[in-house]
Amino acid sequence: MLVYHELRRLAEQQRRRWEGEHSLNTTALVHEAYLRLGRQPGAAWQSRAHFMAVAARAMRQILIDYARYQRAEKRGSGQRPISLDELESALTGVNTAAEAEVDALIALDEALHRLEEHDPRQAQIVECRFYGGMAIHETATALGVSPATVKRGWSMAQAWLHRELSRLLGSSP
Repeated sequence: MLVYHELRRLAEQQRRRWEGEHSLNTTALVHEAYLRLGRQPGAAWQSRAHFMAVAARAMRQILIDYARYQRAEKRGSGQRPISLDELESALTGVNTAAEAEVDALIALDEALHRLEEHDPRQAQIVECRFYGGMAIHETATALGVSPATVKRGWSMAQAWLHRELSRLLGSSP
């Protein structure tokens, strides 16, 4: 029961960050993460912090998969009828807030993949801090590094991601 409450806390943090489409609710996110974590054969969690870091990564992947699905639906894979308002915004190039959030979530994932190629530890720090909602000391424990290393990595990763997201989303840094 304690694990469920911890996963729910993580999911609630994620849902607060990404408020666009609400059909993937907190409970669905928790259940999907729990299923993904349970499907990992021979998973040996080294600590509570390690488990939470892995859970944060699972939730990130679920949210990205869902955002990609939403983007595909928007582009016509589901062939659903669209409203006049949606047609007008598509023709004028104006994104709704939900579309902008989906685009931002996918851009963040792309930037994190690039960061992971550049510096895997910094990407892990971002997953723990941003997706896992972990404090500096919890992140340090989960990754087996010092809090000072986490602080430095967090600062560098934030600057790197800001530059990358500005490029991906077309805004000036």
